[in-house]
Formats: sequence, structure tokens, C-alpha cells
Amino acid sequence: MAAVETGQPRAHGKGQKRKKKRRLAIRLDMTAMVDVAFLLLTFFIFTSSMSKPQTMELNLPPEKESTVEVAESNLLTLRVDKDGVVYWNIGTELPQKIEFKDLNKFLRERNAANTKLITLVKVDREGTYRMMVDLMDELNVANITRFSLAPFLDADKLILKKATS
Repeated sequence: MAAVETGQPRAHGKGQKRKKKRRLAIRLDMTAMVDVAFLLLTFFIFTSSMSKPQTMELNLPPEKESTVEVAESNLLTLRVDKDGVVYWNIGTELPQKIEFKDLNKFLRERNAANTKLITLVKVDREGTYRMMVDLMDELNVANITRFSLAPFLDADKLILKKATS
């Protein structure tokens, strides 16, 4: 704690004609404040949540030239055009338009009907990055773990053009 120490008056040798004022020596004990600081530091360290950053695990094919054979009846293709409209088809059917708000229910139903279903996601390059992230979030919410990303090719544009006309 804090303490006040009084010093002895200084004497001037022979006559002590002048008397100087007494100086007070002040000594602050900082031990308590340091203890409280370390206590707060350890409290905040132990009570803060030390969570891992959220990441997504990606399984990449071992080689560029490797191919995976999938039956067309087990392949659900989701295409997103440059305007953010989502189309779906299974196999070689013509794509059908689906509202984004209905996508979660649709994905759950299709995945429950076919447990071997693999979802293929194709997003137009002229679209925004947010479109792909939102679609992947919907897949995650629908508990779909088997999906793949593929480039949106010119052939996909032609397929969508046939479906819309």
C-alpha cells in the first residue's frame, strides 16, 4: 500500500539558524495493482473462447488426368447464370428454374430420395463470387457433403438458352 515516510530535518552544521521545511518522502507500493492486472489478464485469457477458424475441407483429385465415373441418375447439376438465377437438372434432362429460397427444401428432398446423389455446381464467370458462396452455404445447410465445383462452359450457356426458350 502507500506509505508516507517523514525524513529527518537537515541541520546546517554550527548554528542551525535556518530551519528548512520537512520533506515528505512518499513511497507507493504497486504490488496490489500488479496483482489485479495479472488477475484480470488471466481471467480474460481463460474466459475467452479460443475457437478454430471456420474452414471447409476440400478433397482434390490426385491427378489432373483422372476421371471419375458417375451414373447420370446420380448427378444433380446446379447452374447459376450471370443474373443469379439457379437452374437444376438430373442427368441429361433440360434444366429447370428454381427459386433460391426453395433450394434448401429441394436439395433435402432430392438427397433423401437418392443417397448416392452427387451435386455438381456450375457458376457463370460473369456472376459474382457471392453467388457461389451463397450456393455453397445452402448446400452446407442442407447437409449435402458430396458436391463438386466445375467451370461454367459455353455448352452450359447453350443448354440454359434452350431451357429458357
